[in-house]
Amino acid sequence: QMSGRTERWYFGGLASAGAACCTHPLDLLKVHLQTQQGGKISLGQMSVKLYRSDGILAFYNGISASILRQMTYSTTRFGLYNVLKKQFPSDQPLPFYQKAFLAGVSGACGGFVGTPGDLVNVRMQNDVKLPPEQRRNYKNAIDGVLRILKEEGIVRLWGGAVMATSRAILMTIGQLAFYDQIKQTLVGLGMDKDNEVTHFSSAILAASIATLMTQPMDVLKTRMMNANPGQYKTILHCVKHTAETGPTAFFKGLMPAWVRLAPHTVLTFLILEQLTKRFGYQQVAKATVLSSNIVKKLEEQEEKSQSKVKPSPESLKTSSSKVEPSPESPKKVEH
Repeated sequence: QMSGRTERWYFGGLASAGAACCTHPLDLLKVHLQTQQGGKISLGQMSVKLYRSDGILAFYNGISASILRQMTYSTTRFGLYNVLKKQFPSDQPLPFYQKAFLAGVSGACGGFVGTPGDLVNVRMQNDVKLPPEQRRNYKNAIDGVLRILKEEGIVRLWGGAVMATSRAILMTIGQLAFYDQIKQTLVGLGMDKDNEVTHFSSAILAASIATLMTQPMDVLKTRMMNANPGQYKTILHCVKHTAETGPTAFFKGLMPAWVRLAPHTVLTFLILEQLTKRFGYQQVAKATVLSSNIVKKLEEQEEKSQSKVKPSPESLKTSSSKVEPSPESPKKVEH
């Protein structure tokens, strides 16, 4: 990191929650476009329709569920990804395939943990487009979780978990692994320094890759989570139903998804880098203390070895007395 600090395990969740507060209206529009069957309502038309039905607050419907989702889903995947990376030697960067594997594992865990929050998030966002008599009217995210537990059972909380987990794997690879790799490449080639410009560029590219990778999974996940009980018997049933309107149905809401994911990814990583810079672990200080202790130990060992090799003054006197002739010794008589 820029300041010699490393991020704490919960920074990813905080950064993602902060970004979600800014990008929630775009996420809501994306869900509305994905759940329409056979409709051709554009992003602008959907925005006008929402505003006319419930006003400006309609764009923030389900914000509490969005925050709950990020605090469970993103905290898990960011935290686990960094913990796993620290298990490898830090003297050289990890190759991309290892980053992608670690990101996939972290994304799978985050997707499963975050499924209840994701489920409530999708339902609360889609509630406003339903007729008043069909709306679920969750008061907030916690109320939504408790009502699902009471009315549909605990298993329903993980409805769509397979699709959510599959999407989370691809999303985490696209965001975390590609962000790390792109930033490492830009800095390594000398094209840019490790600063806000590099973070912005890396996040934009990572968001674009992640959007293309995850859009089909995102459409299926949204449809399964928003479905009534028993509407889709299996994932394959959902795939077939979606494919009835053509292959482009799997990429419905692609532009809104990118428009939402790009600023969300940029804000997430900018906030994350700033949190790390100011509040991260001070690894440099620990390394300095450790190196100074090593130097002291080496100096002590060197002094001990020199004291063993260097002769003492008494031994020098003794050796010289043996070599020099005594004045009392008789002189040799010459003939």
